[in-house]
Amino acid sequence: MTKIAILGPGCPKCELLARHANEAAVELGIECDIEKVTDIQEIMKFGVMLTPGLVIDGKVESVGRVLSVEKIKGLLS
Repeated sequence: MTKIAILGPGCPKCELLARHANEAAVELGIECDIEKVTDIQEIMKFGVMLTPGLVIDGKVESVGRVLSVEKIKGLLS
């Protein structure tokens, strides 16, 4: 199972990134677990200073921007 973490305080951009990640996984038929990480200390453990952040299977894939569904699909493939 793919693990996806959305790093951020829960702002609208973070929520949009979470929706895009979920939509990408559904379109690809990938079973995933999407976790929202809102604790600043936990976010900093990833080395992320700008949110939203996207982490796939423990690897930071994006920082400070909302990726499109298509871009996330490319990262998940």
